[in-house]
Amino acid sequence: MSKSILSKRMFIIGLLAFLIGLVGCSSDNNDNNDKNNNNNNNDTNNETADGDWEGQSITVQMIGEYKMESTTDPITGEKVAGVEVLKEEFEDRYPGATVDFILMPWEGFTEKTQAMITSNEADVYQMPGLPDMAAQGVLEPLQPLIDEDEDFDLDIFIENQVDGWKVLGPESEDLEIYGLPFLGDARFNMYDKQIFDDWGVEYLSEYPTMEEILDKAEQMTGTNPVTGEQNFGVWFRGDWDSYQHVVNAAEGQNGQWGTGFDWNEMEFSFNSPEMLNGLEWLLELQEFAPKGLTSNQGSEKWLTEDNNIAIMLNQGPGEIKSIYAQGLDDRIAIAQQFKNDEGQGGLFAGSPIAIAKDSENKELAWEWLKFATGEFTQKYLFEEVGDIPAIKASADWDSMEERELMLDVFEAMKSPWTPRYPWSPSQPGTILSTEVEAALTGKRTPEEALDKAQKETEEWLENR
Repeated sequence: MSKSILSKRMFIIGLLAFLIGLVGCSSDNNDNNDKNNNNNNNDTNNETADGDWEGQSITVQMIGEYKMESTTDPITGEKVAGVEVLKEEFEDRYPGATVDFILMPWEGFTEKTQAMITSNEADVYQMPGLPDMAAQGVLEPLQPLIDEDEDFDLDIFIENQVDGWKVLGPESEDLEIYGLPFLGDARFNMYDKQIFDDWGVEYLSEYPTMEEILDKAEQMTGTNPVTGEQNFGVWFRGDWDSYQHVVNAAEGQNGQWGTGFDWNEMEFSFNSPEMLNGLEWLLELQEFAPKGLTSNQGSEKWLTEDNNIAIMLNQGPGEIKSIYAQGLDDRIAIAQQFKNDEGQGGLFAGSPIAIAKDSENKELAWEWLKFATGEFTQKYLFEEVGDIPAIKASADWDSMEERELMLDVFEAMKSPWTPRYPWSPSQPGTILSTEVEAALTGKRTPEEALDKAQKETEEWLENR
């Protein structure tokens, strides 16, 4: 065989090998593209958004322990990404658009937010005080934006989260959507399984009754039979949020705080038989708690190796990250709050996000709301900051599977009293807490305290 023929054959063989390799690479690329597309389907906001966003800008206010740049978590020692990652991602998805942030702590957020809205400082607000702000007419109703957006679906949110944030606008006859769930939250009871084991007491039921908590708290108050240390059966705050214990106890008896959402139609039942039973129960529980409840003291050892409290009432998910960071997840468990016969009870909590009525870029502001409730932002809030997501998809995250306690948190988020207590951030909440504290400190009997709370609330409502 001549060298020329051999060369030609080698060229042909090489060419065929190249073409086969090219087809294989193309197939692999198509497979990878399919995988990427499937991943993107989990978050409808992952792709670059349509539209001309050049030169548009919005300012977003956020409340909490957020930082613009990366920091170090004081508990875990790990690096925590700053809000700058949200800015970069949003601006990548909306080429030409700019988002800026105003970050504020929780302290004084109500007054600061009111001042910001008055001076038109932001387009989007984190809005825990949604009922009051919506009634002032300073927020944009969201239902028209939802109806016009074919790519957005309220079903992405955990059950009850949307309904819990429905409020009345300045001219509303029915509850409307002025905010989307941004941060999830819930209230539940926590307990230390090690202390239960030391005393030989059966763990709390998933949905304990008032009687069960009282009985088991009594059993575990005294000298721990294993460690020889003083234990207390229960702890609860007896100061600013003490009203929540009594209201939830009433709900567990099929009672409630009252009725209505509009101030003009609201009727309070602070001195109902169920509320009275709840306050008397709380006073009995106090006997098995450490001193200092009304000054937020006595729980200093909670979530430490030396913990001396068996049951903690009315807890929130903010401690979940700390529990896992300290390796206490095998020791701490969750039991739900009291529910009525319809399975509803407990404070609805969290933070929605809303658009300012005076925003000059409502279209871009709406895009931020979708981005903020999409998987990218919600996962950032959970994995980096430790906030609780409000969307169903979070249940399937790998990071969520590593924290089984979150399943109980999600369960609590599904069944609080909704819509939320409309009066809780206003004067009636302060009045009721003050009188519960008065009963706990012995200044008034339970009946006297609740009668006084009812009278002062009715007077406030009449004169507001």
